[in-house]
Amino acid sequence: MNCPHCNVALSGRKYRGIEIDHCPECRGLWLDFDEMELLEDGANRDEVLKGTRDYARRASELPCPHCGAMMDVFNYRAHNLPIEHCPNNHGYWLDKGEEERVLDLMKQRARDLRRSESAEQQWARFMERGGQRGGFLDRIKDLFR
Repeated sequence: MNCPHCNVALSGRKYRGIEIDHCPECRGLWLDFDEMELLEDGANRDEVLKGTRDYARRASELPCPHCGAMMDVFNYRAHNLPIEHCPNNHGYWLDKGEEERVLDLMKQRARDLRRSESAEQQWARFMERGGQRGGFLDRIKDLFR
């Protein structure tokens, strides 16, 4: 397979325990379809809910290194991170540094989900105790009774 940017032969290497193909010239990465899942899982082991991966899909000018079909590009998880994807589901092309942005975004998603879950648990405990009963507002109301 050749790099869709440089047309240089891609080389195999391990990245975070995943066997990927990379370009020695531009340092872009080719992730087979299931390797993107593995990359995301490496940043987000405890989370099952990843959400929708692709937003604002549009045509790309890059060919798939696997089959030569013109790839699509999308905004990764609604962020300003354009990633190319083979329309035949062969994989994803990540330009230099985009793999780290994917990892950072997945880590942030895990933190956000944990924070949301914690807030929901706190709200449930608050409501179990009777909402605002005995709280600041009830004390003020008691002053006027």
